[in-house]
Amino acid sequence: MNYKVLYRKYRPSNFDQLIGQDSIVKILKNSIIEDKIAHAYIFTGPRGTGKTSTAKLFAKALNCPNAKNGIPCEECSNCINFATSPDIIELDAASNNGVEYIREIKDNVLIAPTSSKYKIYIIDEVHMLSNAAWNAFLKTLEEPPQNVIFILATTEIQKVPITVLSRCQRFDFNRIDRELIQKHLKKICDLENISYKEDAIVEISYLSDGCMRDALSILDQLSKVSDDINMDILKQNYGTVTKNDVDKIYSDILKNDLDSLVNDINTIKESGVDIKILINKMIENYINKAIEMKKKSLSNASFTHIKSVISVLNELLTNISTTTNGYLILELNLLSFINSEDNRLSSREVEQILSKEIIPSNIYENESSYYNINKEFIDIRVNNAFVGASKELKAEFINNWNTFVKNIKANDIKELYSVTKDSEPVVVSPTNVIITNKRAAIADVGNHKLDTVENKFNQEFKTNLKFIYLTQSEWTKIAKTFDKNKKYELIDDSKFINNVDSQGLAEEIFGDNVNVE
Repeated sequence: MNYKVLYRKYRPSNFDQLIGQDSIVKILKNSIIEDKIAHAYIFTGPRGTGKTSTAKLFAKALNCPNAKNGIPCEECSNCINFATSPDIIELDAASNNGVEYIREIKDNVLIAPTSSKYKIYIIDEVHMLSNAAWNAFLKTLEEPPQNVIFILATTEIQKVPITVLSRCQRFDFNRIDRELIQKHLKKICDLENISYKEDAIVEISYLSDGCMRDALSILDQLSKVSDDINMDILKQNYGTVTKNDVDKIYSDILKNDLDSLVNDINTIKESGVDIKILINKMIENYINKAIEMKKKSLSNASFTHIKSVISVLNELLTNISTTTNGYLILELNLLSFINSEDNRLSSREVEQILSKEIIPSNIYENESSYYNINKEFIDIRVNNAFVGASKELKAEFINNWNTFVKNIKANDIKELYSVTKDSEPVVVSPTNVIITNKRAAIADVGNHKLDTVENKFNQEFKTNLKFIYLTQSEWTKIAKTFDKNKKYELIDDSKFINNVDSQGLAEEIFGDNVNVE
């Protein structure tokens, strides 16, 4: 198997390639340069921040006789054979945590290195050792032979006994800065000839939560789905939350729109977004809005209002790890701002926030300029799909739909691929179609690109069908209420068409050769 996943392929080979832990690198390099080597180290910090990589780099540099400024030469036998060297012992305490495991180490440390200056033990997840194992380890850890070094790594430093910590030099690894992750991802995309969109790279850095390994794993997986890493592909495969999503929540609060607030939070939840990522994005976004309010001299009441929202979110983020119902608590806290006497803004102040573009007056203005998407419109489209629906029409439509999706992929129409791939037609009538997707975010995007999907499909198959997207859970509820004895009648939905040039919109997306009926 020649293929290597990206996080393995681009594992740093020296300290200069290690990202985001500059202060630790400086200390370790100076230790080598000045020959001030401790007998035991402990590396602690979140996963994917470089603890094991640093341990290996340190071990290689320590045993390289030609190391220069703490950087191994990569040419001597020790460097070339590092991965198979019997003097570098990598152990996993998660699967070897008993006292017999430590006794074996105690016996082996007495054996001198075979071809290196030091025999180095790298013990990962060391917090998993049993109490008996720790007790057996203490003496060896405190006074190992002169040519033996221990490097312990852990994600849970609080589980390591204080008696062990006092015998080690401790290094705390921080989450890697998002900008550094973005820069590294772009570099790898260029090396791997992967096309990408800037906003998708930014989103991956959020999803990774400071973990470079996670960021590279996400990029690796997405590169197998598409040659172009963009937000549509990202939304299709991972739970993501965009600036529009966060803006929409604040807009709901400003407008005291209870139903919309609950729906928007649930939509994000169903798309699989981690609650911490959502709250972090909200805090960052709203702080930027607060700064803009000050710059544009908005009222103190407006600033105080958003400051209150930020304070609630910040407190929630602090306590979120102690609850399993993060989304419910978030919803409850935000609902407290709806129709609140203490946190109410005047209509003039709300209008000022909108007019000064602190928040866009129409969040989905750039996504849909043809239909006015709301609950009534969706209900009408669902009703109309039941008028004359049949299995025969559905079978014929599915054949055309499958061809439609293949053609979109073949012609690289990224605008539509994410909302058609993995979307399933469930009801087809002579006039209307209900399409479902398991992800609420995809269904939502599909509805805000509805006219675009309809135009393209109807042009290709010479039909005049109208679509509506639902989540699979929404469809399940609707299907249970369907009454086969009821006579469903068509309802006019033309009042939901905005005053736009549909022909011009379609031509802008697909070119001049399009016919919109």
